Amino acid sequence: MYNRVFNIEKQLDEAMFLFGARQVGKSTLLKERFPRVIFYNLLNSELRRRLTRNPELFRTSLQDAPAGTLVIVDEIQKVPDLLDEVHSLLVEKKLRFILSGSSARKLKKSGANTLGGRASKRTLYPLVWPEVTDFEIDRAVQNGMIPRHYMIKNATDRLEGYVDIYLREEIQEEALVQNIDDFTRFMEVAAISDGEIINYENIASDCGISAKTVKAYFNILYDTLIGYEVPAYTKVIKRKVSQAPKFYYFDVGLANYLMGRHSLKRGTEDFGHAFEHYVVQEVIAYRGYYKRQEKLSYWHTYTGLEVDLIIGDAKIAIEIKSSEEIKSRHLGGLKAFKEEHPNSRLILVSMDLITRKIGDIELIYILDFLQMLWDGKIF
Repeated sequence: MYNRVFNIEKQLDEAMFLFGARQVGKSTLLKERFPRVIFYNLLNSELRRRLTRNPELFRTSLQDAPAGTLVIVDEIQKVPDLLDEVHSLLVEKKLRFILSGSSARKLKKSGANTLGGRASKRTLYPLVWPEVTDFEIDRAVQNGMIPRHYMIKNATDRLEGYVDIYLREEIQEEALVQNIDDFTRFMEVAAISDGEIINYENIASDCGISAKTVKAYFNILYDTLIGYEVPAYTKVIKRKVSQAPKFYYFDVGLANYLMGRHSLKRGTEDFGHAFEHYVVQEVIAYRGYYKRQEKLSYWHTYTGLEVDLIIGDAKIAIEIKSSEEIKSRHLGGLKAFKEEHPNSRLILVSMDLITRKIGDIELIYILDFLQMLWDGKIF
């Protein structure tokens, strides 16, 4: 059992959409925090069929509930027409709602009622460092942080099952693509681009499909919460910079599985890519839980200088290296960024055990960085 850091109780007002990819623990969290509320689980096929045929049954079942009653509807995207009933009950009966789901795509596509701005939108992420009492950095980098995957030594079989369920239940059942084989190949090629600047034409060529289809497939990954973009920091001072976003799968374990990285070893290029992804994953989760107003981006010049994460308007620059001994050659991107943004705080996160400073650059060991991040000492 993991004690999740997301304080959903304090953030709930009238209503909340709680999104998160499959198996991150949405249902478990809701049942733990709200054990005695009215709970509708739309994964129940019989309940789903009845409410799909007759959404008014939902309102009828709640007509005698007193004002302020909390109602949870799990997997709301399965019956988007229920949102009209939810809206009515919010306004007329003053009930409160948490509406959870693993995909926003069906809600968008159906033009579903978004409750007139009354519902906040929050995301539950995979596990994060303070939630894991037996944390091991190598296991986190290899398996990822989906609860069922992190807890075992070798998560390959579970990751294979995860991808299979996603393809069958999110993609095939919802008829999101015409050719499931093309989409499966796309997911594998997208994994090669994980943590890299997106080049739609190159991915299209590797997949044997059009760039337009590739863009549509990426949107499916975003809408089903399987992937996300990190935009470029585009302010030009002296050096020309990239304008295209980077792509990341929502969990590093998924990227590892799709790329066949089943046995990562420290010191290898593959470990370095996965380590970077894991750190980005933690920063994104921290921002999502506590600092949603802070913009995250990356910086990349046409000459190849790069900084992995920029927080705010050049407020903080974070470079991520898996090296166990940091050398001066690792500092080039941060130094170049400092030339253009002299007031930036510069941080290099690594596997180097000795946390220290070299000039203006803070070299922070990964476990020290995670402690500082979740203590609010990074941003």
